Amino acid sequence: MARKPSRPKSGTPESPPLPLESEPDRIVAAFLALLAEKSFERIELSEIATRAGVSLGGLRTEFSSTLAIYAAHVKSIDRAVLAGGDGDMAEEPPRERLFDVLMRRIEALAPHKEAVRSLLRSTSCNPSLALALNCLAVRSMQWMLTAADIHASGPRGMLRAQGLAMLWVRVLRTFVNDEDEGRARTMAQLDRALGRGARLVGLLDDLCRFVPRPGRRRRHRDEDGRRWRDDDEGGDFVRA
Repeated sequence: MARKPSRPKSGTPESPPLPLESEPDRIVAAFLALLAEKSFERIELSEIATRAGVSLGGLRTEFSSTLAIYAAHVKSIDRAVLAGGDGDMAEEPPRERLFDVLMRRIEALAPHKEAVRSLLRSTSCNPSLALALNCLAVRSMQWMLTAADIHASGPRGMLRAQGLAMLWVRVLRTFVNDEDEGRARTMAQLDRALGRGARLVGLLDDLCRFVPRPGRRRRHRDEDGRRWRDDDEGGDFVRA
């Protein structure tokens, strides 16, 4: 049974530096603590520096913006998920493998539930922030698909990752309100989302077959003289 996620404790700007190994780690942890207390847009870089116990110059050396700090957090979650896999799921269907990977992601996010909640509120009323975070989410979902041994490269893989990123937001909205120790609601929502996603991916795969592939294009007439084909080194036949 999964452990119940603990709520991050709210601190104050005068809190002592967090006992982490590196300056970047302290900065990310300070940002997440502040995000649990206030909206993304209201977090000042000076607050992060004070909470992390670093100078503004030191903060600028490590990160260019609050978005860059959040990107570092996302990358650390990616690494935690990718490092936590084992070979037990190798023979399972793709949907089960992806379910396992994404539940590991939920476990990694559990200590930061209040920060996730705050971020979801911000994205619901800030389209530009939502767009920026979507780019980070798509990149992460490509890694999650790869961890589940599901093709995630090229145009088709990008479509899969984008679709999964959209479904993931729904799962997170359930996760932040799921107080059950076993995260039953979160797992049920993830299972439903992956069911919908499997149907969507099937449709997208069909559509991708008609996407022209890059390469030299030549036109040829078929034997009956009434049809043409576009030949881009293996492209599909089309009627003129």
